[in-house]
Amino acid sequence: MTNWYAPSARNGSAPAQAKAQRAIADAAPTAFWTDRPDAPPQRPRLTGARTADLVVIGGGFTGLWTAILAKQDDPAADVVLLEARQVAAGASGRNGGFISDSLTHGLSHGTSRWPAEMPALVRLGRENLAAIAGTVREHAIDADLRLCGKTAVAVAPHQLADLAALAELHLSYGDDVTLLDADQVRADVASPMYLGGVRLRGTGGLVDPARLTWGLARLAEALGVTIHEDTRVTGFDRSRTGVVVRTADGRVTGQRAVIGTNAYPPPLRRLRHWILPVHDYVLVTERLTDAQRAELRWPEAQGLTDAGNQFHYYRLTADNRILFGGYDAVYRFGNRVDSAVDQRDATHLLLARHFAETFPQLDGVRFTHRWGGVIDSTTRFTPMFGTTRDRRIAYAVGYTGLGVAASRFGAQVALDLLAGRDTERTGLHMVRRRPVPFPPEPLRYPVVELTRRALAAADARDGRRGPWLRLLDRFGVGFNS
Repeated sequence: MTNWYAPSARNGSAPAQAKAQRAIADAAPTAFWTDRPDAPPQRPRLTGARTADLVVIGGGFTGLWTAILAKQDDPAADVVLLEARQVAAGASGRNGGFISDSLTHGLSHGTSRWPAEMPALVRLGRENLAAIAGTVREHAIDADLRLCGKTAVAVAPHQLADLAALAELHLSYGDDVTLLDADQVRADVASPMYLGGVRLRGTGGLVDPARLTWGLARLAEALGVTIHEDTRVTGFDRSRTGVVVRTADGRVTGQRAVIGTNAYPPPLRRLRHWILPVHDYVLVTERLTDAQRAELRWPEAQGLTDAGNQFHYYRLTADNRILFGGYDAVYRFGNRVDSAVDQRDATHLLLARHFAETFPQLDGVRFTHRWGGVIDSTTRFTPMFGTTRDRRIAYAVGYTGLGVAASRFGAQVALDLLAGRDTERTGLHMVRRRPVPFPPEPLRYPVVELTRRALAAADARDGRRGPWLRLLDRFGVGFNS
């Protein structure tokens, strides 16, 4: 039996296609999380010249945590944060709102790469998530943070063995995990497509990502950080005591700088060798009625993912909508990142059809929002860290979809590296060693497309990896998530 999301079924029947078109016809082409009347007004752009102790480039989670942690470490430090658009405009306000304690793109992936360090990595990840929850609680950030865990579901028979192995692995690290058969997982969340599942508690949960981003920005400003929006960094120059960060309308002369631009074109061009911007797409439904919500069951309202190479993620929002995304990640030639490709009819229609197959009891439900955005991936699916310009500039980039929590850890690493601190974090192999770079264009695009097709083929062949994926495995390239 092949995966029910196999590529051969992508076109769908004519009635299913027509139903999907009706379902997304009125969806607003904008991110649900930021489409709110109480969204904060834009902060002023940087004009002219100024100085700072630390310049942070990027107003997403990495940049905001960097600024906050730097001010908490040294309240007298002058910290300036520069954001090219507006806080939460990028991935930090456009993701699905899943938050995880993993620093290694999942326990299985980390165990395959850094088995000797996994006890430390697991502990550090748990401490990191607890610190985020503590910050949200202490500073009353209204981000709907719920550490409810998640459920991974099997939608093809071969995935059952993978989930059983995953459950055993989590048990070995002391996690609260339950292996579910088809009847048990369907009794929890009502979908005829589920063949089994793994319910994980305490390893993460859900959050409203835009409200978390906005809350962190307010906290940063309360600590004394200056945030400039609509301020794109154009380059760096050396100064006698540090680095000059150039923008379109000004410059900041700082002692140190941290880059947290992730999938967006970095002001440090060399980072483009290691970062692949991949577009991911999302739908959000209209509010469910009480009767529709009851039909789903879903009493703990945890997030769900399915277990294929090409996987969906989905969750309930605070006002009883369903966010449904993933599966059809797309790379554009030349590392193209452009808001013009944040809408993709073919993928949104595909998601609408898959949603209808997952929850047939919600027939007729329409979508109110549709959007896309870029995920920053490395070849090993975990971040890359480093410094340049005589340790005046540090960077932490490449979270591959798991940056909502791991970005705080990345900010700590970047600040450690800038300060020359020898810490447990900077001693990790994940920090000290870089991933394999992506090939340059024009080779990059066909290699990525070949890999995407190989992953889809593996899903359709009961998980059996073909020669191309086995070759990548030999070289330690992480396309096995």
